[in-house]
Amino acid sequence: MTQSKLGFIPDPITVAFDKLLPSRKAPDGLMSSRKFKQIISSIDAVGLIEPLTIAKADKATGMHLLLDGHIRMFALQELGFTDAPCLIAKDDESYTYNNRINRLSTIQEHFMIRRAVDRGVTPERLAKSLELDLEHITKKINLLDGICTEAVQLLRDKHFSANLSPVLRKLKPTRQVECVELMVATNNITVSYAQALLAATPPNMLAKEGGAKKVKGVTPDQMAKMEREMANLESQFKLVEQSYGQDVLNLVLARGYLTKLLDNEAVIRFLSQNNPDILREFSGIVQATSLDK
Repeated sequence: MTQSKLGFIPDPITVAFDKLLPSRKAPDGLMSSRKFKQIISSIDAVGLIEPLTIAKADKATGMHLLLDGHIRMFALQELGFTDAPCLIAKDDESYTYNNRINRLSTIQEHFMIRRAVDRGVTPERLAKSLELDLEHITKKINLLDGICTEAVQLLRDKHFSANLSPVLRKLKPTRQVECVELMVATNNITVSYAQALLAATPPNMLAKEGGAKKVKGVTPDQMAKMEREMANLESQFKLVEQSYGQDVLNLVLARGYLTKLLDNEAVIRFLSQNNPDILREFSGIVQATSLDK
């Protein structure tokens, strides 16, 4: 197996800003944006975590082309710094490295925050560095408390609101897994959907059996009807999910066959004269690209 080569020299060097040549200008309104203020607060509280990425120095001028880290450089300048740690790229690719990085999932972010707290960083300091409310940081710290392992595995690479966890905690583990599976399958991992699933959950599947599910404007009879309809919808969805793969395969095969069939002028002429409705349906299948159509 061939070993992957690093795209940069791993040991950072300190480079003065007057030796850096930006490869793009600052976006309009950057200095007043929330993201820029968060970066400034983070650097001010815990320092620069990710070095800038630069090209090799030009032999004639000694200048480095800044490949990645423009906003970090602007933030450091705003704080009064005159230099920054930089990683030298081994090539002169001008794409930004961050565009090739998969962003942290919500659960990965939770583990990083918990690790920082375990190492002595206070929640107050984290809130200040990220310019977030302390309550929001606390929710991220306690994100997985009361959530079963199977549900965590389903959500491990997803992005979702920290307000989802308090809703899931009201459910028993088996119901947590059912609800998370539905949210993932429908690509709708939202608090409002979770609350709808909670409202339609039978009392015996709640973490506190017999606990009342209070929904404004909904009577007990309406709640019972909602539970029945939601259970029916869930069962129908699971049936569709089981046959979806085979249905897609059948659609692909049928579409390929009909495409060849409708390439025959004699077939087109016969259908248009005798069965125009069938011809219209066949044309619709040929033009379809997914089951959604």
